[in-house]
Amino acid sequence: MQQKRLAAGLLAAFAAFTNAEGESDVASLTKDTFADFIKANDLVLAEFFAPWCGHCKALAPEYEEAATSLKEKDIRLAKVDCTEEADLCKEYGVEGYPTLKVFRGLDNIAPYTGQRKAPAITSYMVKQSLPAVSVLDKDTLGDFKTADKVVLVAYISADDKASNETYTKVAEELRDSYLFGGVNDPAVAEAEGVKAPAIVLYKTFDEGKNIFTDKFDEDAIRSFANKAATPLIGEIGPDTYAGYMTAGIPLAYIFAETPEERTELGNAVRPIAEKYKGKINFATIDAKAYGAHAGNLNLKTDKFPCFAFQDIEKNQKFPFDQDSEITHDAIAKFAEDFMAGKIEPSIKSEPVPETQEGPVTVVVAKNYDQIVMDDTKDVLIEFYAPWCGHCKALAPKYDDLASQYAASEHKDKVVIAKVDATANDVPDDISGFPTIKLYPAGAKDSPVTYKGSRTVEDLISFIEEHGKHSAGISPQEEAEAAPAASEEAKKEDHDEL
Repeated sequence: MQQKRLAAGLLAAFAAFTNAEGESDVASLTKDTFADFIKANDLVLAEFFAPWCGHCKALAPEYEEAATSLKEKDIRLAKVDCTEEADLCKEYGVEGYPTLKVFRGLDNIAPYTGQRKAPAITSYMVKQSLPAVSVLDKDTLGDFKTADKVVLVAYISADDKASNETYTKVAEELRDSYLFGGVNDPAVAEAEGVKAPAIVLYKTFDEGKNIFTDKFDEDAIRSFANKAATPLIGEIGPDTYAGYMTAGIPLAYIFAETPEERTELGNAVRPIAEKYKGKINFATIDAKAYGAHAGNLNLKTDKFPCFAFQDIEKNQKFPFDQDSEITHDAIAKFAEDFMAGKIEPSIKSEPVPETQEGPVTVVVAKNYDQIVMDDTKDVLIEFYAPWCGHCKALAPKYDDLASQYAASEHKDKVVIAKVDATANDVPDDISGFPTIKLYPAGAKDSPVTYKGSRTVEDLISFIEEHGKHSAGISPQEEAEAAPAASEEAKKEDHDEL
C-alpha cells in the first residue's frame, strides 16, 4: 500500500511539473522580465526561492499544479531564483525562502498568507481575483455556491444600506479565507427559502449549509463564519493546527493510528461534537505521524487511541484515561464534566523544592502562581531547557544577577527566578529558549518579554525600567560566561522549542 501511494505521489508530482506541451505554467522571471510580466497580468502570485531550500522543493509540484489550474482563469504564477537575482529579491524585501507575494501591479503588493498546497493556492488566488463581495443573481448563484469548500452568500434588500455595509466590511476582512457573495433579488432569496436579511454559509461537508438570521453585526457575522466553516470532526495537521489554536475555544483531540480508526472514533463522538458545536472543536490526529504531540497533552505517547481536551486560552490539558475505552458514552460524560468545570486540569510539574538552593529562585508548575504571580514583587523569570546551549551560557550571569539583587536593598521587592519549561506546564507562550519575562508587581496580566543583550547590566536596566519598584542597582563586575554547549547553539539567539 505504501509503495502504491509513493508511486501515485511521484506520478502526480511529475504531471504537475509539466503541462500537455511539456512546458511549465510557472513563469521564470529575472530582473529584466519581472516588471513587464507584472504589468502585463492583472493578478500574479510570485514565489521568491532558492534551489537548495527544502521547503521550496516541497512546494514546487504544488505550485506547478496550481499554476496549471489557475492559468485558465487568467491568474498567473511566477518564480524568481534569488541565488541568481539577488538584487531583485532584495528590492522586494525577501528575507527567507520561499517568500510568496501577491501582485496587482508593481505598486499593489501583499504577502500570500495561505497554505502551500495546490488546492489551497488555487482557492486563495481565486478569492483574490474576485471583489470582496460578488454580486449574484439567479443565473450565477448556483455556480458560486459550489465554487469553494466554504462560501457565504448574503440575501439583503438593495435599500438596506446598513446591512450591506456591515457585510462588506466583514468580507473585506475575511476575503483571504472565504468567498463572499450577495443577492439583492427577493425572488432569489425566496427560492432559497431565505428571508432577508440573512446569510447562508454553503459548505461541502457536514450539514451542507448554515443560516445566520441575527442582527447584522460585524463580530456576530465573523463569529458565525468561523464557527460554521469549521468541520464538525476536523483533522489536525500542519495546515490546520494554527487555525484551531486561534479559534478561541477548547479543542478535543482524537489520536488514532489508522484512517479507519480515526473515522470510526470520529463517527462515535459526532453527536457530542454536534451538541457542543461552537463551544468545543473536535478533530482527529494521525498518531503515527504526530503521536509525539500526545506528550504535550500529558498523554502517554505509546498508547493509542487516546483522547484529550485542551483549553487553548488557559493552556490547560485534560487527558482522558488511557486505560479506558473511547466510546460515545464515556466521552459524552467526560465532555459534560469538562464543560461544567468538574475536571481538574492535568499539570506536569517537578516537585516543589523543599529549600531554595542557590541565588535564583526555582519555580515549578505547582508553585508558579505563588511565586510569579505574587502581586507585591517584580518577578524576572527565565524559561529554559536543560539541553539549551544558550541557557547554559546565560546561567552564571543569571546567578550573578540574582546574587546582586539578594544583597541589595531591593531583595524583598525583586525575585530572580527560573523554570524548566520542558518539565513543567507553564501558562506562558514560549517558542524558544531561553525566554525571559518580567512580571511587574500590580500588573501580572501584562508581562514584558526581554529582548536585549544578556548582560547583567542590561538585565538590571530592564528590571528598573519595567518593574513597578524601579529597582535599579549598581552592577558589579560580571561573572565569566560559560561556553555554549556547541557551535550549532551559537548560530541563533534562541534554541527552538
